[in-house]
Amino acid sequence: MSAMNETPSGERVHIAFFGRRNVGKSSLVNAFTGQELSIVSPVKGTTTDPVARAMELLPLGPVKIIDTPGIDDEGQLGQLRIQRTQQVLEQTDVAVVVTDGTRLVDAVEQELLDTIRQKNIPCIHVRNKADLLENVPEEELYVSAVSGYGIHRLKERVAALGRQEERPLVSDLLESGDTAVLVVPIDKAAPKGRLILPQQQTIRDILEAGATALVCRDAELAQTLGNLSKPPRIVITDSQVFRKVNEILPAEISLTSFSILMARYKGDLLLAAKGASAVEDLQAGDKVLICEACTHHRQCGDIGTEKLPNWIRRHTGVEPEFHFTSGQTFPEDLSQYRMVIHCGGCMLSRRQMESRQRRCAQQGIPVTNYGVIIAYLNGILQRTLGPFFDMKK
Repeated sequence: MSAMNETPSGERVHIAFFGRRNVGKSSLVNAFTGQELSIVSPVKGTTTDPVARAMELLPLGPVKIIDTPGIDDEGQLGQLRIQRTQQVLEQTDVAVVVTDGTRLVDAVEQELLDTIRQKNIPCIHVRNKADLLENVPEEELYVSAVSGYGIHRLKERVAALGRQEERPLVSDLLESGDTAVLVVPIDKAAPKGRLILPQQQTIRDILEAGATALVCRDAELAQTLGNLSKPPRIVITDSQVFRKVNEILPAEISLTSFSILMARYKGDLLLAAKGASAVEDLQAGDKVLICEACTHHRQCGDIGTEKLPNWIRRHTGVEPEFHFTSGQTFPEDLSQYRMVIHCGGCMLSRRQMESRQRRCAQQGIPVTNYGVIIAYLNGILQRTLGPFFDMKK
């Protein structure tokens, strides 16, 4: 399997195509990808749900192409489809707005363009059906999904807008020759035969820094440390065993967790750190939203639905009302919640996670992260954030 196909969805640049029904949007997606990604028909509303496909767009690299239903869909089902299209905006890194090049842009299309720009999403307005024009204006980007006119130019524009700032996971904390110890508990919730995505990504980033990644279970941590000729630069643990690892690890060795690394990598770690203290203000009956980006089968002892609520009950001595979401589901209106606790978001794009955090901040709802809140509840938040911030300030 190629590296392109192994790239997880959350690490791909998300390129979404938007527009009215019957402007040739799906035909353009097919021409752009060189694949029959979307069903094409002269009947309006053929695309009823967002359709996605992973591919590689050179020189950009691994991307996720998304075709969306028409923004002018009708009826009750049509409104639901429009809502799904609006949800796609939250994960879009580059928006391609397709209009019919044979007519003027109308109010609905202009509103869409304005909305995308207000959200600060890089946007390309492309005029389709250039093959139906006698003279193609040079001042705008015209393409033809039928003849292929302008497709290469569109790809170049998308690739230029899609380049993203490199953000390290842990490599900026290491130097060549350093050792990082990764503590990975193996329990019945761990996937058989493999490590979870944040653990894989962390190992790769450590190797990129020229450092050594040493992996052990929590049961073997003390022995592993004793076998080293010099202390590791950092220990990174699964947040669920924070208390045990903290007790074993000498105070002079840096400690953090995979979830906290993801909080910095995907979003605003400082915002998550500030949000953790909201747990102190919880009262009986207050609603707490716990969000997980993946949709794995819940097992006994699940961290999101069982362990976190129990730890919070024990810390506060009160009984909040816990609500749960998973996957792409995230409420527009958060006003009913006293605080939001989110997983590391390894299955989300950076824009999606930042969008969720921004929505919380705009509505005045404290938001934190699994690893951050667990460190806070164990009284070691300052230690676990030490590698990233000067905690004395």
